[in-house]
Amino acid sequence: MTKRFLPYKNQWVTDDDIKAVEGVLRGAWLTTGPAVQSFESDLNRYCGTQHALALNSGTAALHCAYHALGLGPGDELITTPLTFAATANAAVYLGASVRFVDVDPATGTLDSATLEAAIGQRTKVIAAIDYAGHPADYDAINAVAEAHDVAVVADAAHSLGATYKGRRVGTLADVTTLSFHPVKVITTGEGGAMLTNGSELADRGAVFRSHGIIHDPARMRAPGGPWHQEMQGMGYNYRLSDIQCALGSSQLTRLDAFMSRRSFAER
Repeated sequence: MTKRFLPYKNQWVTDDDIKAVEGVLRGAWLTTGPAVQSFESDLNRYCGTQHALALNSGTAALHCAYHALGLGPGDELITTPLTFAATANAAVYLGASVRFVDVDPATGTLDSATLEAAIGQRTKVIAAIDYAGHPADYDAINAVAEAHDVAVVADAAHSLGATYKGRRVGTLADVTTLSFHPVKVITTGEGGAMLTNGSELADRGAVFRSHGIIHDPARMRAPGGPWHQEMQGMGYNYRLSDIQCALGSSQLTRLDAFMSRRSFAER
């Protein structure tokens, strides 16, 4: 009997995806151009969010999200160990400490019953993990967070397209982070995104993803003087290229089909 190898990942790339990427390659912009803005708009439209920032990895998305929320030295992030290393590591990048709590054995997501006891004076952010595409219990988690004035990040690397009580992933927490690695629901090769309805959070994330440099045209030319840029804080090169964003937008048009194909109900 021939054994069939089950691969760790198996992305689904079509001719339409290839044409979308080819269109960018034949155009004027390979990065920081219109395909990036289009992909961000497509994500907002699908998820029902107001602000989307395309980033070069899910790790970068977590780093941006934690930075935007002001996580730093002396602060604590609460999450679960049932996740990829980046969920905790991105907090450590900013000098924060990490406290792990248990998961609900039925879903693998953060157990809200253990959350209340874990919150301390230094707790600033709760990072809930949507395990295997299953959203965490955000009503319960947000209630605890609100009672303690703590922010919530949804690490939705595996749950883009899912819903929780009729609401789309992306709208369930203060900030949501996505990953577009080939093992995820849609892919840009490598990539990620930060979603939020908070304008200030989006602004902080946008500056952080591009070296801490302000790119607002209205603020990049001194009155009567030459064009210039302003670096107003530390940041990183976390930008996603137009090439990758074109692939992402094309993939996003088939997200519902991907979801159906992955569903056990369809088998």
